[in-house]
This record gives sequence, C-alpha cells and structure tokens, in this order.
Amino acid sequence: MEPYCNLEVDVNGEETFFVDKTIIAQYSGKFDKLFGKSSGARGKLKVIFNDFPGGAEGFELMLRFCYNNGTTDITPSNLLLTRCAAEFMEMKESVAGVSNLFEQTEKTLQEINFWTWSGLLIALKQCQNVSSVTDSSVVLEKCLDTLVGRLVLASEASPCPSSCSTDSSGIRFSCDSKSSESIKTNSSRTTWWFEDLLFLSPLLVEMLVKSMLSRKLDHVVISKFLLYYQKAKFSTATTDEKCKIIEMVLDMHYNLDHGSISCKNLFGILRVTLSLNISKCSRNKLENMIGSHLDQATLDNLLVPSPYGIRYLYDVNLVLRILKAFLHGGTGLVTPIRMRKVAGLIDLYIAEIAPDPCLKTSKFLALATALPDSARDSYDELYHAVDMYLEVHSQLSQEDRVKMCCGLNYEKLSPQAYLHLSQNTKFPPKSAVQALISRPAKLNNLLRPTPSTTPYNNSPCSSGKEDKTSEQDVLYDENFDVSADNEKLRTHLQGMQCRVMELEKICKKMQSQMEKITKSKVSGQSNARSLPKLCS
Repeated sequence: MEPYCNLEVDVNGEETFFVDKTIIAQYSGKFDKLFGKSSGARGKLKVIFNDFPGGAEGFELMLRFCYNNGTTDITPSNLLLTRCAAEFMEMKESVAGVSNLFEQTEKTLQEINFWTWSGLLIALKQCQNVSSVTDSSVVLEKCLDTLVGRLVLASEASPCPSSCSTDSSGIRFSCDSKSSESIKTNSSRTTWWFEDLLFLSPLLVEMLVKSMLSRKLDHVVISKFLLYYQKAKFSTATTDEKCKIIEMVLDMHYNLDHGSISCKNLFGILRVTLSLNISKCSRNKLENMIGSHLDQATLDNLLVPSPYGIRYLYDVNLVLRILKAFLHGGTGLVTPIRMRKVAGLIDLYIAEIAPDPCLKTSKFLALATALPDSARDSYDELYHAVDMYLEVHSQLSQEDRVKMCCGLNYEKLSPQAYLHLSQNTKFPPKSAVQALISRPAKLNNLLRPTPSTTPYNNSPCSSGKEDKTSEQDVLYDENFDVSADNEKLRTHLQGMQCRVMELEKICKKMQSQMEKITKSKVSGQSNARSLPKLCS
C-alpha cells in the first residue's frame, strides 16, 4: 500500500489526506507543476494548504473525481465546492479524452433552469457559506438570476413555479415537496417564498432585491418581503446584526417607488431604530421617505419620545427634519391639498407639545413658521397653541412674548379668536392692537350696527380729555347695538377699548419726552434729564 499513499495533504488544518500523488497529478495542473518529473519518485511528501476553498469537504470532492477516472456526480449541493476546488487545483485541462472537472461543473451550471426550487436554495446556501471565494460569485449570480426569474413568472401566472411547465424559451420548472407544502400553507401567490429565503444574509438579500428591481418585480411585493425578513430575523439577531439588517432594509426601500411602503410601516421602522445606532446616511433616508408620506401620518406617529439626554418630552428636532424633507419633496409633489393636510397635522402636534415646560421658544417658533402662510386657511389652532405655551411659560420676557406671535397671521383668525385675543393678558399689548387693527371687520361681523347704540366716547374707559386717534377711528367708527343677550360681547369690547387707550397714553408720553430731549440738545442744555421708566 505504500506506493499508493505517498503524499500527505494537510487541508486548512481541518483534516489530513494520504493519497497517491501520481493519480492526483494526472488531473491537477497545480500538483503536476509542483512535483514535475519527480512525480514517480519513491518516498513520502507532505503538502500543506492553508486556504483551500471549501476546506476538507472541497478537497474530498476533488479526490472523488481523480480516483473515479475523471467522473463524479455533481449536484446543486456540491457544485460550488467542486467548482472552486477545480479552479484552485488548476483542473481545466482534459486528460485522455475525459472532460476536466471544471468543464463538468460548468455543464451542470448551464442546466440550472432544470434544477428544483430546493436545489436552488441549497446552492444559494453554499454560496453564502463560501462567499470569500472569488469563483462563487459566478454561481451566486446565476442562482439569484434564476430564482428571481421564477418568482417573476410565478407572480404573473401561478403561486408555484412547478405549475409553469414551460416558459417562452421552453425551460421547464420543477417544484419539490417542501415548496408545495409552503404554498399550501400560504394562500397568497405573491408571498409564498418569503419563508424559504429567510436564511439569506443581509448582503445576499441586497443582491437579491437588486436583481428583482432589474427584472421589474412588483415593488409592493419586494417591500413586503423586506419587512417580513426584518421582523423574522430580529427575533434572534444581536444588536450589531439588527443594525445591518435595518440599514439594508432602508437602503433597499429607498430604491423602490414611494408608494410601495405605507406611512405606518415607515414609522414602525423608525421606532425600531430608536434603540439602534444605525448610520446617519440610513437615518436620513428613512426621514426623507417619511417626509414624502407626511400627509398620510397621524398625530400618534409624530409623538416620538426624545432621545436620551434631550429634555424635551417629544423629539421636536425629528419632526422638523421630517417636515423639511416634506417641503423639499420636489416641484409638483407638494400639492395644496397635501400642504393643508400637513398644516393641520403640525398644528395638532404643536398643541400637543406646547405644555412642555422644557420646550424652547426657538423650537416652538421653528415649527410654527416652517410652513408657508398659504398652507393654513385659519390660524385659530396655532393661536390656541401659542396661548397654551404662554400660559405654561409665564416667565417669558416681553420680547420673547412678542416673538411668539410672529408665526400668527391675524387676518386669518376667526372672529371668536379675535374676541379671545382682546382680553388675553398673556399676549403682549402690541400684538393685540396689531391684530385688532389688521382686520376690524372680523369684530363687526359679530355685532349688528344700529344708530341707537352708545358712541365710543361714552365708554366707561374713555376720557373726554383724550383725543381720538386714527386707530380708534378704525376700530370704533360704527355704533353697535349690544343687547342684553350680548352682554359678554360688550365686556370684551370695552376691554379692548381700555387696552387701546392705555397704549395710546404710553405712546404720547414717550413722544413728549422725546420732544423735550430734542429741544434740550438743540438749545445746548448740558443738564439733560433721563427718560422716565415706562411700563411696556
């Protein structure tokens, strides 16, 4: 037996094989070059391989070919390992009229259209296990292309590839028992294959989806598969694996049609990512996709808790970014109807976050002013949100209170909101007067003018010594008949008169002081008196 076991081969430290070097060198170009003319010499030799593709299993497949006179049974389950071993051992030359091992694997690969569904899956598993081997990419690409082709035909014709006996090229399909069982348990003809492909790694799923896109598979089906894959794999995945999975799902969805995934599912993905440290690029893609669906969102969708370290109750910065993505969705995509829907949603959101004592004025204003004026037909909801914010943040300075009113369009306030504003002491007086002057007709619509009403100068807050200003003429140029039923309305009106006159008095005092200072400077007086402190 000694002459027949004259070569010891250590394969990747996994296993040691004792073989006849003459037989191996007959089929292997690598061994033939290695031993040369000494192939017939006596004595044992030892060869160590540290990077043999497929390890001991691949080397054994190659040995079977050599010891069986150049023939072997090549199946989808061993095709890749056999092909990689043949490539590594340089078995591309025919010997004694017998085709070489590499040619035989190539012939089997060309018959891939006749493989069963389970055969395709087994071949894909092999490709996934030896993905580091360069030659595996050829087999992988062929398997993916064939698999996607069957899915496309199945979606167009029937739920099972086997029921499509031939295609336009005369290629027959076959379907094993496992696939039949899978189809029987799933009534949908477009999702029967989801469970079968859960073994794929995120990298192979990405390659699969790209192939699906090139073959025009329905984007809605692709989206459903990605979500199914993500949910199924998350149950056993580590944190790092979850990040890779969710990033792949987001990247692939970003290449699909906008309508292929619902707004609800996008927010579902968003909540999953809150506890994961995914890449900034993937997070931006998610926020952009949500922005394109913002008009379909609900208030509950937007109420996302703030990240750790942020004092706000809800993640206002996230909503601002999503709103920005919506506004930059492209010309023609943001229609007036969609804009109004989003404005209504944002007003609800602002009202929800207004009571947050930690919410900064700048963030509130950024939300209130993010949308154009044309997005709102009425500013009542926003006014009430500002009112609530001012009530909770009573420590705001007068300057900040004035800023809070910058997002309001007084001309789009309802008459009821005007009346509420007239007696709202939380708003700065300047804002109240500006609102009342801007559209006095709003108030007039609530009142019925009649010649028998009490004139403005008989108001309890008026003074016979004070002259009427132009603002008074604009606000009170009509006489109003306030009946007993409108007593509350009379109180509101009188309150407005008082506030207007108070502001006028302050303005007159300031003008008087300014005139004195001007005269003092002109006359060269050196002892100028300082201005008195006036209440604002």
